[in-house]
Amino acid sequence: MPKMTFINPDGSEKEVEAAVGLSVLEIAHKNDINLEGACEGSLACSTCHVIVEEEWFDKLNEPEEEEEDMLDLAFGLQQTSRLGCQILMTEELDGLTVHVPAETRNIS
Repeated sequence: MPKMTFINPDGSEKEVEAAVGLSVLEIAHKNDINLEGACEGSLACSTCHVIVEEEWFDKLNEPEEEEEDMLDLAFGLQQTSRLGCQILMTEELDGLTVHVPAETRNIS
């Protein structure tokens, strides 16, 4: 099974099993990672904002316009920011590493 790593705001890392087909948000919730996801993955908030390690960013599918609109509301937006609910795990993403921001902004 593929694995991925979450880097918490305090710098600690947690490597977890990441089932193919699950979103990064779902994987976080299954592994007690503090990634909110207030809208439960319906693209109505930015609380599952993650910062993807640069080496992995170009391996992801391009974000849809709706995701880009929600990312504009994210706290601490970075060049490699994505919404965790929109990144689906694949075998090719085995080893994916994302940073969990220290804060979220929920303006829904």
